[in-house]
Formats: sequence, C-alpha cells, structure tokens
Amino acid sequence: MHILEAALLGLIQGLTEFLPVSSSGHLVLFQSIFGIEEATQTFDILLHMATLIAVFVFYWDDIWALIRKPFQRTTYLLIAGTIPTVILALLFNDTLNEIFGAGKFIGFNFIITGLILLYADTKKGGRKKVKNMSYFDALVVGTMQGIAISPAISRSGMTISASLFRGMDRENAARFSFLLSIPAILGAMVLALKDMISGEVALTETVGIIPMMVGFAVAAISGYIAIRFMVDIIKKGRLKWFSVYVFLLGSILIVDQFFLHIIVK
Repeated sequence: MHILEAALLGLIQGLTEFLPVSSSGHLVLFQSIFGIEEATQTFDILLHMATLIAVFVFYWDDIWALIRKPFQRTTYLLIAGTIPTVILALLFNDTLNEIFGAGKFIGFNFIITGLILLYADTKKGGRKKVKNMSYFDALVVGTMQGIAISPAISRSGMTISASLFRGMDRENAARFSFLLSIPAILGAMVLALKDMISGEVALTETVGIIPMMVGFAVAAISGYIAIRFMVDIIKKGRLKWFSVYVFLLGSILIVDQFFLHIIVK
C-alpha cells in the first residue's frame, strides 16, 4: 500500500466513523473506485485505534470520570447499550458481509441511513441527559448501533437518531453516541486481531511501517475534527444535510449497480 492510499483510507475512516454517513460503506466504495486492495488486519486495527484516541481526547473529562468511578450509572448504561450490539454482531456480521461485500447493494443501505437521519432531524430533542436515561433507552440505542454492522448503515447516525427518538437533548445524544462508540470500536479491534492471529498475518504485510504511521495519524486527526464538527451540527439540528448526501450517493450507486457498472464493479 502506498502512502497516499494509506492516508486516504485513514481520512475516510477518521471522518466517516463519526459523521453519520457510514465508514464501512465509504471504505468499500473508495477501495472499489481507486482499486485499493483491502487493508490488512493490522492496518485496520491501527485505524480503529486512531479513531478511539480521537474519542478519548474529545471526551476525556467524561472518560476520566468513568475511570475514577467505574461503578456508576453511566457505566451501566454503556454496558446495556453494548449488549445488543454484541449479540447482533455475533449473529449476523458474517452474513451481512457476505450479502453486502464488495459494494453489493450498499446503495440501498445509504438510502436507509438517509431516511433515518431525515426523520431524526425533525425531532427538536427532549430534555433527557445521559444520567436520566433509562436502561431501555440504552438498549434501544445499542440495538440501532448493532443494525449498523451492515455496510453503509451509519453507526453514529443510528445511535444519535435513536437517542433523539428516546427524548434526549441534542448535546447528550451526541455524548452518549460517541461514548458508546468506545466499546464498539474496541470490539471491532478485537475481531480484527482475532482474524489476524487465526490467519497468521504478518505485522507489516503489504502495508509497511511508514504508510501505517501516516494512516494512523490522519485517522486520529480527522476523527477528532469530525467529532467536534458533529457535536456542533447536532446542536444546530442540521442532520438533514447528511441525509441529502447519502440519498444522492445511494441513488447514484443503485443506478450504477443495475445499469452502468462503472463505480462498483
């Protein structure tokens, strides 16, 4: 993998992990368009680690409070939200990858993401803060996060929308969504590490140290920028602009899939 390819994949991962447009869908799409080979498991782990660092930096005060006092309601809510995600991932991850792998049908999933974002943008937001959430609220948000294991279904879009549906105020909807991404990203890293170990993949196979470092740095920086941007966007209630983007992208991909066969081959 060349340095520019590593930087491109890092940028896509960093931005789309937190913008409600689906990181998995964009990675599949850009790999197909530019003919970039699928990243090795090692590189995939590094990109996830970089986005994890971005969350830690932005929400350090919240995370430090959880570290200092782990046995608290917020911790239990995050655990409750993670449970349905884990169950859905274990049951359906391989099946969904087989169905939507190599860009197949991701156009439809982009449109589904757009519909949910458009509806969520009509919600003015309630008054619930994270500390006022019920465990049922957390389970609903976690279930929506689990649905996002399907490529082109946005994790952040699903969790933010679900939080708004459950009556959370916009700022806390963003906070819970991004805090809930921590166990989700850690889980993705563990799965990638498991695949790497079982497949006996070399640490620097086909990538190289410098491209890995570049991809890592770009993903971390762009991820932090994306979080700051998203928090501001959510507060202002402008999710509809993302829905317009994924509607257009999904429509283009559907036309291409059935008629043109240019973008996703």
